[in-house]
Amino acid sequence: MKLYNTITRKKENFIPIEEGKVKMYVCGPTVYNFIHIGNARPFIIFDTFRRYLEYRGYDVTYVQNFTDVDDKIINRSHEEGISPSEVAEKYIKEYFIDCDGLGIKRATVHPRVTENIEQIVDFIKDLENKGFAYASNGDVYFDTKKFDSYGKLSKQNQEELEAGARIEINENKHNPMDFVLWKAKKEGEPGWSSPWGEGRPGWHIECSVMSNRYLGETIDIHAGGHDLIFPHHENEIAQSEARSGKQFSRYWIHNGYINVNNEKMSKSKGNFFTVRDISKFFDLEIVRFFMLSAHYRNPVNFSDEMLEQAKAGLERLYNTKEKLEFTLENLKESKITDEENALINDLNKFRDEFIKAMDDDINTADAVSTVFELARFINTNVSEKSSKEFASKNLDMFKELTAVLNIVNKKEDDVLEDEIKEMIEQRTQAKKDKNFELADKIRSELLDRGIELEDTRQGVKWKKI
Repeated sequence: MKLYNTITRKKENFIPIEEGKVKMYVCGPTVYNFIHIGNARPFIIFDTFRRYLEYRGYDVTYVQNFTDVDDKIINRSHEEGISPSEVAEKYIKEYFIDCDGLGIKRATVHPRVTENIEQIVDFIKDLENKGFAYASNGDVYFDTKKFDSYGKLSKQNQEELEAGARIEINENKHNPMDFVLWKAKKEGEPGWSSPWGEGRPGWHIECSVMSNRYLGETIDIHAGGHDLIFPHHENEIAQSEARSGKQFSRYWIHNGYINVNNEKMSKSKGNFFTVRDISKFFDLEIVRFFMLSAHYRNPVNFSDEMLEQAKAGLERLYNTKEKLEFTLENLKESKITDEENALINDLNKFRDEFIKAMDDDINTADAVSTVFELARFINTNVSEKSSKEFASKNLDMFKELTAVLNIVNKKEDDVLEDEIKEMIEQRTQAKKDKNFELADKIRSELLDRGIELEDTRQGVKWKKI
C-alpha cells in the first residue's frame, strides 16, 4: 500500500510501527454547530480508509477528538442562553446523527478536551521545563524559534510564514509565530486551575495531548483537511516532537478542498451548507457516494447537479443488487457449469482491481469504477438460467466490495404492509383472469403510494420509490 505523505510530498510504502496494527488520529469537529459539507469530506474519506485497513486485516485504533471548549462554543452559548458544556453536548449528539446518515463508524475513542485538562496541563509543564514554552500574563506560549524544524510540514521557514501570515499583534508573545498553549481566563468564560492561573487550553495543544494519551508518542497516521496543514498540524508537530524528542506521526494525510457551484464555500457568499441542510433534499448516502467518487486529494465541486448524478449512479448499483437478490431467491439448486467456473475466475479479478485502486493512495474513485464494472459483469452474466452457486458468488463479491466503501447497504422492508401485499396478490390474480383494467388500476394505486412494480419471468418485483 502506498500513501501520499504530506510531509515528504510523495507517495510512500505504508509500513506501520507494529505489524498488523495501525494507530490513526483524525481531527474532529469543534462542536458549536451542525457540521458542514466541508467537514463531511474528511470524516467520510478517513472512515473509508479505516474500513479498508480493517478489510486488509489491520487492527486499527482510530481516535477522533471533540473540541468542546473554544471561543466559538462560548459565543454560541451566549446566543442560545445555555452553558458552553450544554452547547457542546447538544452538537455532539447532532454530529452523531449526521455521521450515522453519512455511514461513518464511531471512533475507537472520541476524547473531549474537557476530559483531558489534567493531561494538557502536564504536557505544557513538560514543554516549559524543556525551555520550549514560556508564561506571559497568565497565558503560555510555544516558542517556535526554539524548534529548529518549525515549518517542515507546510514547507516554509519562519520568515516565509511570518511574511504570509495575518498575525494579530500580541505584546505577550516573544515572536510573531509563537502560538498559545494556555489562555488566561476572561470574564464569563469557563476556566480550570493551572500553575499559570485559571484558564483553558489553546486549540493546537489538545490534539497532541489526546493523541499521546490514547495512541502514544509516535503514531502511524495523522489525517485531516488540507486547511489544517498550517497552522494546526504544523503546531502539533512542533509541540509533540519538542516534548518527546521523537517523530510524532509517520504519515500525514490531507484531503482537498470543496468548492460549491465552482466557488469557495463561505457564509458571506451564501453557499455555505450544513449536512443537515442537505439531508432535507438528498439521502446522505448520496453525499457519501459523491465524496468517494473523486480522489480524496483532488478538489471537488459540490452542487445539486453533481448530487443528482451521484444519486443516479447509486441507484444503478442498488438496481443491480436488488435484481441479483431477486434472481437468487427464485433460482433452484443446480450444479455450477464449466462456463460459470471460468467466469468465477473473471469475477475474482474485480477484488484484485479494487485492492489495487485502494492500495494506490486510497483511490476511491477507481475503486468505485471497479464496483460499476462488477455491476456490468453481474447484469451480463447472471440470469434466471444461472446456477444458484454462481449467482451467490456474484452477490458475495458485490457485497464484499461495497461494504468496504459502506455504500449500497440499505435494505427494503422485509415485510410489506398487509394491505399492500394483498393489493399485489389481487393484481396478480387480475392478470391471470385477463382483467387488465383492474390490474393497471392496482398498479397505479401502488405507484401513488410509492411502490413500484416490475413484472419478470420469475414473478413480481417491487421497490419503494
